Amino acid sequence: MPLPIADYALIGNGRTAALVGRNGSIDWMCVPRFDAPACFAALLGTNEHGRWRIAPVGEVRAVRRRYRGDTLVLETEFDTDEGSVRVTDAMSLVGGTRTDVVRLVEGLRGNVRMRMELVVRFDYGSIVPWVRKLDGALVAIAGPDTIELRTTAEVHGEGMRSVAVFGVQEGEAVPFVLNYRLSHARPEEPLDAVRAIEQTQREWLAWSGRSRYAGRWQPAVMRSLITLRALIYAPTGGIVAAPTTSLPEQAGGVRNWDYRYCWLRDATFTLTSLLSAGYQSEAVAWTEWLLRAVAGSAEDLQTLYSVTGERRLDELELKWLPGHMGAAPVRIGNAATGQFQLDVYGEVMDMLHQARIAGLKLEAHVWQIQRALLKFVAEHWSDPDEGIWEIRGPRQHFTHSKVMAWVAFDRAVKDVERFGLAGPVDTWRQLRDEIHAQVCVQGFDAERNCFVQHPGTKALDASLLLIPAVGFLPPDDPRVHATVDAIKRELMVDGLVLRYPTATGVDGLPPGEGCFLPCTFWLADSLALIGRRDEAQALFERLLTVCNDVGLLPEEFDPRSSMMLGNFPQALTHMALVNTARLLSLPPQEPRSAIAQGERPAAVDGRNA
Repeated sequence: MPLPIADYALIGNGRTAALVGRNGSIDWMCVPRFDAPACFAALLGTNEHGRWRIAPVGEVRAVRRRYRGDTLVLETEFDTDEGSVRVTDAMSLVGGTRTDVVRLVEGLRGNVRMRMELVVRFDYGSIVPWVRKLDGALVAIAGPDTIELRTTAEVHGEGMRSVAVFGVQEGEAVPFVLNYRLSHARPEEPLDAVRAIEQTQREWLAWSGRSRYAGRWQPAVMRSLITLRALIYAPTGGIVAAPTTSLPEQAGGVRNWDYRYCWLRDATFTLTSLLSAGYQSEAVAWTEWLLRAVAGSAEDLQTLYSVTGERRLDELELKWLPGHMGAAPVRIGNAATGQFQLDVYGEVMDMLHQARIAGLKLEAHVWQIQRALLKFVAEHWSDPDEGIWEIRGPRQHFTHSKVMAWVAFDRAVKDVERFGLAGPVDTWRQLRDEIHAQVCVQGFDAERNCFVQHPGTKALDASLLLIPAVGFLPPDDPRVHATVDAIKRELMVDGLVLRYPTATGVDGLPPGEGCFLPCTFWLADSLALIGRRDEAQALFERLLTVCNDVGLLPEEFDPRSSMMLGNFPQALTHMALVNTARLLSLPPQEPRSAIAQGERPAAVDGRNA
């Protein structure tokens, strides 16, 4: 059985990633890139669906783990009656495009008997490879895929798995290097495990050393930035929402989605978090990925794309996988590619506006792309859509979607006014005013004095917390205050925020899910913006307690069972952490002045907080 989500840590190389459990087992890894089929899929099934475990043979009395400083090199220490041992895990950054997982077992005390068990199952656990020994390595091959393991330990076959039992005493080290390559490619030069770990550590420290954030929450911000960097697909600059698929949003439930893709909705949050910490080159790469992805006809804009910008991400169910702790179905691909989500047009326009403010150089044709998007929004902003939460029920006139349509025209007007770009600005102003007026009437419940999810409902939606952040209304507007208070009153569970009441059936799925952590960060932002900074800081500190022992956060959390839910680690959650920390580190008036100019509160020049 897989472990609870909180018991996993992340390693990665900027092309793919793996989850390492507290028990020494790598239970999830896709090769050669984030959205490729998994060769270790025990996370969504059983050990027979693929894993790679290195752990003591005897009973483990205690486990300690940590990252080596501001890196993605993981150390796990096991205490047994025989002694203590450390397993160091890293996805090597040596060699550019190659994929190597390096594991080093070191004796710390006594003489500990260890067992390595390698179960390679390609294509999400469905294909058992042909395994043989060749030139001192163990080679597993099936179809297009080859995995090669090199170690000084003696490996033998045992029940369709590869096993090594060995002892390690104080001062000794046993290396393991697993390399993935295409089966038709020539074998790559073997890595030295110790040198590969040291070089990978140096590269991570060099990268993390570039951060310009020096506020009071530096450790949490730095771990979030490292996590975001690990989720960037280096060849293109696209950032995946998470490295996993189908980790459930409700224990045993059906809200299981594939997040190994790049969402346009995350665009401004990504840009803001990277720029606020001084990572301009990553922000530029993300911007370039986005522009390549959205190029083409405006009506063909999708809400998500692959890491290389591919559009066809057909959703399938993998019937042979029972799901994480029985939460089925397991899905790959995502049907949200076929949805109409009006708000993403506003997010793209907002992101490019913030990029210009930050001084990023955009090519002249970018404005032509934006004008084409605006033409589409002008024709379709009054249409219902599936909205920010990608509902699987009937389309609605979601208030948040209309607000983001307003953002699209507002940022276009500001781009003309601030940067001298050409366009029908009077028409855009008129549309901006028309949308604003409609939202303030149809999206607002005068009886309750707050905004609602969509016209005709009393239900709230945490996406409404973005109203002051995007400048739709000023933070001191009474309607903003009332909406924040209503969300606190009706959508909070033990100090964390639900997205919306799922029992309304608006999303076409069975009710029930965890609290949505990004929305809880948005509440902290809203509280800070409306002048309730003590509440905002207390909520932020509450959120930090949700992090697991190595500082990672999921998408959702059940505060009553203390169970992490949803795909893990979640980029949007870590982006929100960075942005909230930055916001709370600024003088109170600075974010409000930024919003008045159409700037996101934390999208500043990266100076120290």
